[in-house]
Amino acid sequence: MIETAHRPWPLPAGPWIMAQTWHDLLFAHWRIDVAQLRTTLRPQIPDVLDIDTFQGEAWIGVVPFRMSGVRLRATPALPTLSAFPELNVRTYVTHGGKHGVWFFSLDAANPIAVPVARAWFHLPYFNARMRCEVRKGWIEYSSDRTHRGAPTAKLRVRYRAIGEAFHARPGTLEHFLTERYCLYAADPRGKIVRGDIQHAPWPLQPAQAEFRENTMIEAAMESGASAPPLTSTPRSPNEPLLHFSTRQDVVVWHPQPV
Repeated sequence: MIETAHRPWPLPAGPWIMAQTWHDLLFAHWRIDVAQLRTTLRPQIPDVLDIDTFQGEAWIGVVPFRMSGVRLRATPALPTLSAFPELNVRTYVTHGGKHGVWFFSLDAANPIAVPVARAWFHLPYFNARMRCEVRKGWIEYSSDRTHRGAPTAKLRVRYRAIGEAFHARPGTLEHFLTERYCLYAADPRGKIVRGDIQHAPWPLQPAQAEFRENTMIEAAMESGASAPPLTSTPRSPNEPLLHFSTRQDVVVWHPQPV
């Protein structure tokens, strides 16, 4: 039975269409001034969606992880197609009282999943060459975008959990950044769609990360724009707020017009 008490709104009426499991996930978030977001990235977000803020400030995230068990409803997961690394760049938006995620990019090491996700979910997926390995207690993660015609984007990072697991309390920044139960996208006609997702409350842990290379946010900028200065409190400027999660089981509904 699906756990729903934590959800901010009821499950969709129809059946979910896809299941997947996310592993070894890093939430790396930078605080970004709303005015800077409007200047550099807002043109990619349709006007009908409002930028979601926490205490007046917007956030942008880089989220690497690996997937397994990706399958359609009532079908088995195929070993050669259902497990692969994925990496997204995101901010947070709201519409009609439903707070969700807006993806600037999603890189995946699966040349079959990328076109399918673009067509079904209208999301900006890109092909990439990626590795995700565990070495001496660290997740070693690398990604090089290989998608033809797409901006170059690279990530080299290693990360690990450094504290006890917890569930974010409503009203906290951690809850704002992670407890999201829908995504927004624009279909080929420019119409906004919302895709509901369902999972248990995130089991989060404080994290440590060492970024060796990260051009994911720069790649998301409009042509000719430079990356804005990104900060996170209470840490020093340009240092991200970090959380780790070992595993999350997810089901996904087909996007619907809003």
